[in-house]
Amino acid sequence: MAELTLIIANRNYSSWSLRAWLATQATGVDFDEVLVPLGRPETADEILRWSPSGRVPALRHGDLTIWDSLAVCEYLAERFPEAGLWPADRSARAVARSVAAEMHSSFMAVRGNMPMNIRASYPGAGRGPGVDEDVQRITTVWETCRREHGSDGDLLFGSFTIADAFFAPVISRFKTYGVKVEGVARDYMDAVWALPAVRDWVEKAHAEGMRVDRYELDSDQS
Repeated sequence: MAELTLIIANRNYSSWSLRAWLATQATGVDFDEVLVPLGRPETADEILRWSPSGRVPALRHGDLTIWDSLAVCEYLAERFPEAGLWPADRSARAVARSVAAEMHSSFMAVRGNMPMNIRASYPGAGRGPGVDEDVQRITTVWETCRREHGSDGDLLFGSFTIADAFFAPVISRFKTYGVKVEGVARDYMDAVWALPAVRDWVEKAHAEGMRVDRYELDSDQS
């Protein structure tokens, strides 16, 4: 039994689970995984067994439970500093924390109109009010971080950080809904999507076979 246990929901739909899972993978530490399927009568009670907030992800480390994706990532960064989950440079680290926190608290139009659905393809859908403005801000964040802090690699701060984990589900959304971005932003999306951990998550999302109708735009809700 591993020292860490990460509680997640369906890979296809759970954007917050993806964020914490990528950070946990990046530590290089073995961990157990508990997947609670969404959309079932027992889902809420099952999540509450693991997470006092009733939401995933949650991380168990011995007798300690950490919930909320950002708190989980911060705990991992503190507990496993050798993983470099935040940039070593103080200024870059401050910016990385800022953009991760902005992702954590903002972009409600994209979240509300473009729920994560890795297996689906809905090009042109999800263009509700405020989405274009969110997309513009997100791509500006990517371009600025790459220009000012990313010269040592292909990601926002060169190598993989929590900031990349937080934007990975946005990249999935942009792919599902056919959001067109160019240049530096497109190159960044491609770099994240090519990460072995991201590819592993995507492959398992395609294989898990669990469908939740409320996250499917082609579902008959009548």
